[in-house]
Amino acid sequence: MSASLEPIDARAKPVARPPESAMRRFADRNRAALGTFAVFVVMIAIFMAASPLVFLHWPIYDSVLVTLPVALCLVVPLVFVVTVGEIDLSFPATMGFSAWIFALIVHAGLSPFLGIVAALATGMALGAGVGALVVTAGLSSLIATLGMNYMLRGFIMIVTQGKSIALLELQDSTAGALFSGQIYGFPVQIFWALAFVVFAAMLFNRHRFGARVRAVGDNPDSASQMGINVSRVRISTFVFMGLGAALAGVLSTMVNFTWWPTTGDGYLLPAIASVFVGGTPTWGGVGTITGGAIGALTVSFIQSGIVAAGLSGFYVQFFNGLIIILALLGHRWNQKRYR
Repeated sequence: MSASLEPIDARAKPVARPPESAMRRFADRNRAALGTFAVFVVMIAIFMAASPLVFLHWPIYDSVLVTLPVALCLVVPLVFVVTVGEIDLSFPATMGFSAWIFALIVHAGLSPFLGIVAALATGMALGAGVGALVVTAGLSSLIATLGMNYMLRGFIMIVTQGKSIALLELQDSTAGALFSGQIYGFPVQIFWALAFVVFAAMLFNRHRFGARVRAVGDNPDSASQMGINVSRVRISTFVFMGLGAALAGVLSTMVNFTWWPTTGDGYLLPAIASVFVGGTPTWGGVGTITGGAIGALTVSFIQSGIVAAGLSGFYVQFFNGLIIILALLGHRWNQKRYR
């Protein structure tokens, strides 16, 4: 038997797929951030059920908004570092050192705005030094930044002998009103932090620097063949991390008008947890600024929620570590979708 073959029309057009809706495209582009926001909503609902007297009233949210700006200034630039394929554990000491420079200048009677500029320059210089150790000297970012964190913190303690610096003169100053006042009942620092988040999001998603960060984190060799200066991009992410840490140090000092030698010590684990919870995986090339900001919001509420639920503060570290592990497992399971 001979099978009859029908002629194939080479001019036949492929079947057109129905266009995706704008909502579907938005969900695909922001899958990680939306997932983090869903976790945050569920967490707040659980806290409200466990402690309605606390979470159905404004004071708990006001207290979180006071500390959240510092976390946002640390988490957002850390997304850049992780996306480029590195890690930075030196930012707590960079935060404390930069705030120390700010406190010394203000305590000497000079302009607080000069102190802010000096603090930001100090943070960027320390970030450049860390980047040089990692990129130029070829050290592991994990080990180099951990060593830098201990060295800077030790230097602060040696020079200050563990003594704090009171900055009461900031209370009636213009800088104090701009960076530690309130607007319509909201702490003004949250608006500075949100402006920083928006700037970082534009830099990450709309500027060529963000595209280069993702390209280097995904495949450094391919990025180099595309004409990207891989070393410069990697160092620049550490510089940006130093800038964010310095800004966080200044905001933290302005809250209580006091600089402490331990400034920044308690932010290492929460900041890292916020990055991973927010949807930035560990393998580089992928990151989300919006997700990181939502992750910082989520982690900031953990401590308040645990204490309000009647548990002791010892549970905070346990839950911080737990959410890091669960977030990494979720990223690994969802890796193909990210790619």
